[in-house]
This record gives sequence, structure tokens and C-alpha cells, in this order.
Amino acid sequence: MNTKPLKTYGKRTDKSMRTIVRIEKFRSKFHNKLIDYLDGFDLTFNQFKVLEVLYHRGDLNIGSITKLTTSTPGNITVVVRNLKRDGWIKAISDPEDRRASILTINEKGIEVIEKLFPDHAKNVHKLLEVLSDDELDTLYELINKVYKAN
Repeated sequence: MNTKPLKTYGKRTDKSMRTIVRIEKFRSKFHNKLIDYLDGFDLTFNQFKVLEVLYHRGDLNIGSITKLTTSTPGNITVVVRNLKRDGWIKAISDPEDRRASILTINEKGIEVIEKLFPDHAKNVHKLLEVLSDDELDTLYELINKVYKAN
């Protein structure tokens, strides 16, 4: 077995890269668990994000949904079209701009979110229960600091 010495880019850079890899591995593990969970409700991850934001934030235009779900305009257009087609959401006229529409979650969408979200919240809680409240606060503050700086 050929074992090459690991290439180093400097102590700080190596730590930074190792940290980013760990964050990505955790994100991927969480994402995969969520995808498996959502599959039982016949929802994709992107459909879930749109339904969740409409349920918790209320009626929104497509631009706001795009920003809140960190999606791209092209992707969100397809997701919204499919959610409307399948009866999860509907479009209503924007009273402030007749050329635009506001999206609203309908009864079918509300039912599925109210059915899946409590267990989703428990799953998120369980993933992070290894941390104390103070550690969870610190983790959030640190990630938020890096997020805002970039």
C-alpha cells in the first residue's frame, strides 16, 4: 500500500478545510435523512421548502420565496408550477401589482405540513441533542458569524 504524506497548505488553512468538510458531511447526512422522510409524503426537498415557507411566513410572491428558500428563479418556477398542478398551492392576484401573483398554501398543503412538520422538528432536535443549550447557542453564533462575513 502506497501511503503518501498528506499535503499541507498551512496549519490554519488545513483546519479551515477540515472544518468545511465536516460541516458538509453533517449537512449531507441531515439532508439525506430529510429526503428519506419527505419521500413518505410524496414531496421533494424543494417542494417541502416552498410549502414550509408559505405555511410559516404566509402568502408570498415568487421572488420572496426564491430568497427565503435559497433557490434559483428557474428552479423555483418549476417547483411552484408542479405544486400548483398537484393542488398544494394556488396563485392569487397581487392587489398591489395586477401583473404579478401571490402564492398561497391551500388546504392540501396545510394538511401535509401539519402532518409532517412536528416529526421533522423532533428529528432536527434529535440531531442536535448531543449539544447543551449553551453549545447550541455557540454553534449558531459561530456559523452565523461566518455566514454574515461571506
